[in-house]
Amino acid sequence: MRLHHYLARAGVASRRGAEDLISAGEVRVNGSVVTRLGTQVAPGDRVEFRGRTVAPLEQFTSLVLHKPSGVVTTMRDPQGRRTVADLIERSETGSRLVPVGRLDYETSGILLLTDDGDLAYALTHPSFGVAKTYRASVRGRMGAQEMRRLSEGVNLEGEWTAPARVRVVAARKDRSTIDITLHEGRNRQVRRMFESVGHPIVTLVRTHFGPLALGTLAPGRTRPLTEREARELDALKRVAAEGKG
Repeated sequence: MRLHHYLARAGVASRRGAEDLISAGEVRVNGSVVTRLGTQVAPGDRVEFRGRTVAPLEQFTSLVLHKPSGVVTTMRDPQGRRTVADLIERSETGSRLVPVGRLDYETSGILLLTDDGDLAYALTHPSFGVAKTYRASVRGRMGAQEMRRLSEGVNLEGEWTAPARVRVVAARKDRSTIDITLHEGRNRQVRRMFESVGHPIVTLVRTHFGPLALGTLAPGRTRPLTEREARELDALKRVAAEGKG
């Protein structure tokens, strides 16, 4: 098994994140620092991350969280702001659960926390284009031209966004509610897209992340995966594993 895959199975990080940790010299195999990507781990090898021996988990834990606005999508924050770790019971999660991807500080909505690094990789790697749907409340009445621009792609600092699916939920003279589905995830992308067409966002909620739906889950609350969600996430993880090995 490749070392970055081993670390992902141990819940240390996603495979992409594990590669960064290896390159930074934070991983030892049998007492020696390893920095070469692609290093293989054999049965019986001792793998350490920051001085702690780690091993692949036999069972993974995943929780769906409704992240409120005003919460940081990390497990700790050097500025002392409220984090997603403050919303969950440590007994629920163990010490290895981490958020998959990010939601902006001001954005609320569905977030997955898991100790399954392979699942995190499948959900976040750009090559898999996992769909994310947001409900945006924006200033002003959205017209057909602005909707078409969003759906076809807009230029953000010299780079065009990929086509998006856009739907009007409600429209008034001073406020519009729009659902937008993306298959990419640049920094603050949804907010920047609406600003680029002259309709700044007032509130933004992520309602869907791949097969996961926010539904009626209250802000700050968590729930386990449904059986259907677990099956679909397992299928996505298998596809990712076949694609990357």
